[in-house]
Amino acid sequence: MTTSASQADQLVLVTDDGPVRTLTLNRPTRLNAFTSASYRRLAQLLHEAGENPDVLVVVLRGQGRAFCSGVDLEELGTEVAHGGQRLGETFDALVKELLSFAKPLVAAVHGPAVGFGATILLHCDVVLVADDARLRFPFTSLSTAPEAGSSALLPAIVGPQRAAELLFTSRWIDAAQAVSYGLALSSCPREQLGAEAVSLAERIASQPAAAVASSKRLLRADRMQTVSAASRRERAEASWLSSTFGPPGSSGQRA
Repeated sequence: MTTSASQADQLVLVTDDGPVRTLTLNRPTRLNAFTSASYRRLAQLLHEAGENPDVLVVVLRGQGRAFCSGVDLEELGTEVAHGGQRLGETFDALVKELLSFAKPLVAAVHGPAVGFGATILLHCDVVLVADDARLRFPFTSLSTAPEAGSSALLPAIVGPQRAAELLFTSRWIDAAQAVSYGLALSSCPREQLGAEAVSLAERIASQPAAAVASSKRLLRADRMQTVSAASRRERAEASWLSSTFGPPGSSGQRA
C-alpha cells in the first residue's frame, strides 16, 4: 500500500489547545486500524511533541465510532503474501517512541479498542474511557501472541490471574470493568469524554513541567528493559504460531 505525504498527514490529526496537543487517529471508515503509514505518522508526531517545548501534555483519541481496531488485517495479509516487513518495522519504531516519550500521555477511549488499540493504552500514563468503550486483547482468537510488551505490562496493571483470564479468553472488557481492573482511571458519558480528557491534561500542564517529567521518569523506571525483553519473547512466540497457523486474520481465524 502506497500512501502519499498529504494522505499520511491525514492519518493522525493534530490540534493544539494551549499546552495540550491532541492527536486523533483518523481512519474512521476502518475503525482507525493501523497501517505501516499510520504507525509511522503517530511515531513522528509523538517525537515532534516530545521535542516541542510548548507542548506539555498529549491526548490520544480516535475519530468516528471507535478508538482503534488494531492493525489493519487487510494490509497485514497483503504484506505477508509479498514477504514484506514494513508493518513490523514501523510497529517497533512506534513502540520505541511510546517507551521513550517523556511527557504525559492521556488516552481518551470510546467505542472499540482492540488489539494494538488496547495494548497502546498500556503505554499511556492515564486512560479515560467513555461509557460505550469496549476493550479486547484478541490474540488467542487470532492464533497469535500478545504484542507491544503487553505480556509484561498487562499483569503489572491488572494482576497475573486477571491478565491470564483476559489473554486466554480474548473476551471483551466494558468501561466499568476497565476502570475496576485499573486499565482506566474513570469513565464518563461519551459526549463528555473530550472535555474530561482536555481538563485533566490542563490540570497536569498547570504543574511545573520538570516536576511532572521527574515523576514520569520514576514511574517508568526500568520499563524500557522490561518491555524490550517481553517484546522479544512475544515475537518469538508469534513467529512460532504463524508457522503453525498462518498469519493473524488469515482464513479460518476469527477476531
